[in-house]
Amino acid sequence: MSIRIACVGVGRMGANMARRLKETGFTVTAVHDVRHKQALALAAELGCEAPRKLSAVTAVADVIITVVTDDAAMESLFATRGDSLLKGATGRLFINCATVSPATHVLVETRAKSVGAQSVEACMASSITQARQGTLYLMIGGEQAACDRAEPVLAVLSTSRRRIGPAGTAAQVKALVNMVMNINTAGLAEGLGLGAALGLDLAMLREVFSQTGANSRVLETDGEDMQKRDHACFFSAAHAAKDSGIAVGLAKQAKVKLPLALAALGQYTRMVTSGLGELDKSGVAELTFPGRGPQRPRASKGRKPSKTTTKGRSSSR
Repeated sequence: MSIRIACVGVGRMGANMARRLKETGFTVTAVHDVRHKQALALAAELGCEAPRKLSAVTAVADVIITVVTDDAAMESLFATRGDSLLKGATGRLFINCATVSPATHVLVETRAKSVGAQSVEACMASSITQARQGTLYLMIGGEQAACDRAEPVLAVLSTSRRRIGPAGTAAQVKALVNMVMNINTAGLAEGLGLGAALGLDLAMLREVFSQTGANSRVLETDGEDMQKRDHACFFSAAHAAKDSGIAVGLAKQAKVKLPLALAALGQYTRMVTSGLGELDKSGVAELTFPGRGPQRPRASKGRKPSKTTTKGRSSSR
């Protein structure tokens, strides 16, 4: 296709999105990552450039997709001084997919507009596999004209999209999605942990949970992993802490008390400070099961089902 696309932040999600775009006929002109060797390897695979400078990425693309880790990383991409995606960005469209604070998405849109560019937030609630297959679920925020322009690209990356509203609103919804997911995961860990302490058969307990009001999507994706201490990372505890922190910050602004969200945030923060932040969020069970503790469990023996945020869909960032 004639649209030239660049991807900035090519970890597991970003790289698979770039591969999907390439195989569906889009022209992927550049990839960029702070881990330059990783970007070079992907560039060789896709037959594109891997510029070190952000401004060089903007120069060869019409649409730039960003998937970075946090607010600081996002703001650095759209810095008003020094190397930045905003240099020479007139007419460009930025599609920003990471889970960052709503305020950062608003800031990015403001800065993009100031140089004659457009910005859309496309918050993902999906897995690495879904990024590769083009079956993401996306929550969209931004001006309607920008969202319409982004639609051809988003259509090949996702099977379902929901425009939430103006800039920042999709990020609000994504924060709530992940907040509830994190609460559910921490609650499941406590239920199974107490069951273990009582000497109950955990396979039996999980089956009973699945047939009652204790059922949840995280029971399906995380329950067996908690029991077997298999915490291969699909959605890290560090990301869970970050995302719960965003939701708690929104609650503070709205003057709403969220005791469960605060408790879940405390558990994931404890994982991070104990050196377990890169485990999957199912690793919160290491803090609740008897005989365990904040030490790294055995390595996973293999792949496991995708981690989910919304029913039938999985979490990314």
